[in-house]
Amino acid sequence: MKDSLDENIKAILFDLDGTLLEIKLDKFISQYLNLLAQRVAHLVPPKKFISKILKALKVVEKNNGERSNEELYESVFFPLEGHSQEELQPLITKFYEDGFSRLRQYAHRKPDARKVVQTAFNKGYDVIIATTPLLPATAIRQRLEWAGVANFPYHLITTLENSYATKSVSNLLYYEQILDRIDHPPESCLMVGDEAKDLISARLGIHTFLINSPYTKLDINTPKPNYRGTLDDLNNLILNTV
Repeated sequence: MKDSLDENIKAILFDLDGTLLEIKLDKFISQYLNLLAQRVAHLVPPKKFISKILKALKVVEKNNGERSNEELYESVFFPLEGHSQEELQPLITKFYEDGFSRLRQYAHRKPDARKVVQTAFNKGYDVIIATTPLLPATAIRQRLEWAGVANFPYHLITTLENSYATKSVSNLLYYEQILDRIDHPPESCLMVGDEAKDLISARLGIHTFLINSPYTKLDINTPKPNYRGTLDDLNNLILNTV
């Protein structure tokens, strides 16, 4: 592996799940859906509620950029079983306030996560949290807290509310929109992630760093990363970059 990062890199984009945060994603997603469904079970049968969530998320995953992920999600999700958004939303909001934290048991801090983010800031990089924007900002902020990296002045955190596309192995719109918002050309950016949908950003000219995780599944169509290793390896690369 190289001793330092490319000198043209000015911005570092970090994926969250599997990259800065260890998470048992299957259990997390399953329990997230179940816990959220329980909050409205007196109004909507859990199976129908979860089915509608999954349907709405599938539509968001194909967002063409004309509407925010939140607007598109809500247009598919509401109304639900004859209940309006005005009736259901307070219950959903309350879940994120006092119930989402129960999912923390499926996540664990990576010992080097805070160190590498701090080093990136210390060295003057613009730091972006480029996590798949299918959850609201409050849920992403809480997961950043679980990872021990919440209290940094990030240049951008992609969320359900502020994004108009999502990560995809077949569509680069998510990364194109990030580049527009952070005002950096692709060759000035490094995407750090653990999945093919992170490495696909290389097709725009973005540098990539692969962090292996249980969810790393690459194939012959996945662009080869410029760098690969651990968060500690990345930290050393940043430290050695002039």
